[in-house]
Amino acid sequence: MAKFIEELKRTHNCGELRLADDGQEVTLFGWVQNRRHHPNAIFIDLRDRYGLTQLVFDPDHPAYEVAKRARPEWVLAIHGKVRDRGQTDDGTSLHNPRLSTGEIEVVVGQAEVLNEALTPPFPIEDSVETNEDKRLEHRYLDLRRPQLQKNLVMRSKLNHHARNYLAENGFLEIETPFLVRYTPGGARPFLVPSRLYPGSFYALAESPQLYKQLLMVAGYDRYYQIVRCFRDEALRIDRQPEFTQIDIEMSFIDQDTLFTVLEGMVFRLWKEVLGIDLEAKYPEGTFPRMDFDESMRRYGNDKPDIRFGLEHTDLTALITEHGGGEVPLFAAIAEKFQSGAYRTDLPAEIIKAMVVPAEHSLSRKDTDQLEKLCKQMGSAGLGRAKVQADGTWTQSPFGKVITDDLRNAINAAVGAKDGDLILFQLGATAKVHTVMANLRVHLGKKLGLIPEVGAADDWQFLWVVNPPLFEQEDDGSWAAAHHVFTRPQDQDVDKLETDPGLVSCYRYDLVLNGFEIAGGSIRLHDPKVQKRVFDVIGIGEEEAREKFGFLLDGLSYGAPPHGGIAFGMDRVAMLAAQTESIRDVIAFPKTQRANDLMTGAPSAVNPEMLSEVHVAPILPKEE
Repeated sequence: MAKFIEELKRTHNCGELRLADDGQEVTLFGWVQNRRHHPNAIFIDLRDRYGLTQLVFDPDHPAYEVAKRARPEWVLAIHGKVRDRGQTDDGTSLHNPRLSTGEIEVVVGQAEVLNEALTPPFPIEDSVETNEDKRLEHRYLDLRRPQLQKNLVMRSKLNHHARNYLAENGFLEIETPFLVRYTPGGARPFLVPSRLYPGSFYALAESPQLYKQLLMVAGYDRYYQIVRCFRDEALRIDRQPEFTQIDIEMSFIDQDTLFTVLEGMVFRLWKEVLGIDLEAKYPEGTFPRMDFDESMRRYGNDKPDIRFGLEHTDLTALITEHGGGEVPLFAAIAEKFQSGAYRTDLPAEIIKAMVVPAEHSLSRKDTDQLEKLCKQMGSAGLGRAKVQADGTWTQSPFGKVITDDLRNAINAAVGAKDGDLILFQLGATAKVHTVMANLRVHLGKKLGLIPEVGAADDWQFLWVVNPPLFEQEDDGSWAAAHHVFTRPQDQDVDKLETDPGLVSCYRYDLVLNGFEIAGGSIRLHDPKVQKRVFDVIGIGEEEAREKFGFLLDGLSYGAPPHGGIAFGMDRVAMLAAQTESIRDVIAFPKTQRANDLMTGAPSAVNPEMLSEVHVAPILPKEE
């Protein structure tokens, strides 16, 4: 009898055989998905990452004894003949339309158990209801499930076609270090102690940012890398402590040139991997653009999901014109603006509103729940007003005191009609934007306004551009809103010393269905302007050299104009797979507490190892 693997090589995978293979002798390897013992035969569904094939074991064949022993997740090798599943005596087809191999089965003549298996802690199937922690503990089993295998196959194709596209467009794939010098200004890094240099540490690179800029200085005008990055940040459904991005940098370009390259890559990926031609939605081959300020005004954040409405209206100026309309909360903010306490171009406090159309009728209980949600986000409450046919307001404390003129002006500004519900937030600008943005998404989901993706029209891409270069701290000082090497827009350079809050920059994010999937900037290559940016954020020459000396030196030796972008592969794969968790598209992810339940990482190490790297642990005090 021939030996499997040595003599009987695999001829097909378990998702490959079709009716055209009827009568062919085949050899298959795989895992037992299930086993059905009938009076005259044993049926086993054999599974690999390609699919399922039904096997038939006849009691007259020696292989029958193997089938009698086999249990779920045992590894089998079989040799047999393909046959049509046929039909019953009454003519009913026995084909299974749910399987790609459902027209055939393999009658097994020879079989061998390659390995037995313990009973898995959960079924290996997509509909498994086992909690995620248990599945992450046994991730090697979870990864056998067809949906996760499909996700990882899709992700592999994304990488493959991205590489092909970038290579075709003249990009070089160049690797940069993971162990780097810590430079401030980004996310919290992971630190790695040095054995050779006591008391010194590497940082795990949170991005190749500085290296790719130096590659531009070195003359490699088109660079890319599919690279792992590391950030010790709070986690969420679309963030992991280690993540993958397609990192891109280009010389002698402007913003439009970079957009064209990235748009071309996205069009290629969607067509080759998802089978969706985005030209049906974007015939010009470009995605729409929206200014950062407009995005914040209309949606409360810089990554808006534009697939549904519920847009915001900034009422600050209107209410100020009416002196608050005798509503005390409105009047308090209006008075500050009228007295000149705040600049109208940089309001510290705002008033925003959002309309829930009448057809989405919300009960008092619903609105109370919305107010509770707002309070959980740090808001003092949720203003509301139900609009009547004559324009008056009910179910609102505002309605009893507001002037007719202001009420009518607000109705017109937000477009409210009979039966509509107006929701208000007021107070600190950043808090109002955040609360209203989250409230909008919450209502979009609750009211069923967010469509499932499928056709090309369901993928809503948007460039958010022209954000501010600086953000103001609580003490009035300025900090870089992105990183200190972002180039200010040319028309705003003269405002660096006089009005830093009004300086916009060449930074941009590509947003897809409410998720930022790429972000980058045109870099500062002019040392004179760089020094002026450092001055705004309080970094003197000595500090600049201590923090960024090697990059500043490089930029002083003839740096070309350059810019780049990072394309988040984890988020893109998550959206393309239409899953709600980034962990579903990563082979071995961490939990939201940044630990690995399968291996037990992070773990303690013995004192000798700590001594070698000159580190002494400081454990938290027991309460």
